[in-house]
Amino acid sequence: MVVLNPSGDVAAQQSGLVVLATCLLLLIIVPVIALTLLFAWKYRASNRAAEYAPDWHHSTRIEMVVWGAPLAIILVLGTVTWVTSHTLDPYRPLDRLGPHRPIPPGVKPLEVDVVLDWKWLFIYPEQGIATVNEMAAPVDRPIEFKITASSVMNTFYVPALAGQIYAMPGMQTQLHAVINKPGVYDGFSGNYSGAGFSGMKFKFKGLTPAEFNGWVGQAKAASPALTRADYLALARPSSDEPVRRYAQVDPTLFLAVVGRCPAPGQVCKDQMKSPMPSSPMAVAMASRIHCAPPRRLAAPHTS
Repeated sequence: MVVLNPSGDVAAQQSGLVVLATCLLLLIIVPVIALTLLFAWKYRASNRAAEYAPDWHHSTRIEMVVWGAPLAIILVLGTVTWVTSHTLDPYRPLDRLGPHRPIPPGVKPLEVDVVLDWKWLFIYPEQGIATVNEMAAPVDRPIEFKITASSVMNTFYVPALAGQIYAMPGMQTQLHAVINKPGVYDGFSGNYSGAGFSGMKFKFKGLTPAEFNGWVGQAKAASPALTRADYLALARPSSDEPVRRYAQVDPTLFLAVVGRCPAPGQVCKDQMKSPMPSSPMAVAMASRIHCAPPRRLAAPHTS
């Protein structure tokens, strides 16, 4: 029941949408079920007192109800969907911490880069640390996730925090969220990705600012650095990886993973030369080139 009782504002708004949609659907489902049972009982074969109208063929009131009620529900759902598709866009930075709680001026979002398959690697660029299968964030501070994968598609999902978002190799997706209550919450992948999928789980910790600073300090105090070689070893397929912490991390690692070039000697996607012209001038010149119309062959001469 975490989805209906979340601890983050984004997930709470999404939970409200689920409740609203369910209630609107029940406005149709409950009367239909009740009327089905009523008609089955009233017009049963043994009820000789039931009204019999073989020439009945139309009722304006019934038509208005049958068409008007679904139309009203569709209008409400359509309006709510259109509005929330913009306000709950995962790429849209947050403008509030909760109902009637705007973000205080000067508050900077916590940046977290999410990488890997069959385990979760979290990189904190501002703090300069990284963790595996463990994440923490201060309560009431916006979080800006940048998400990718190394080889297969996954979904990043913390039900108490926000909706799930896809993680795809060579691409970067985003998610903005906030946790409003301290606690330890479950996170996992909702997209099957092979043998290590069942162990692709992590703990998300909502901490007070002081506890978060202490958590970062622990990671920096007695943890090794995450080198490119360590990352390549970590990226190999595996199952049920333990929690790990790294005191330092290459600040360019995430962009290298997105560019598909984390190993030495690999060429990043944005550095590859396209065989097709891509400059505005080349595209404009190419658009002005037209193929000559096909020539009609002369009919063969016969004598």
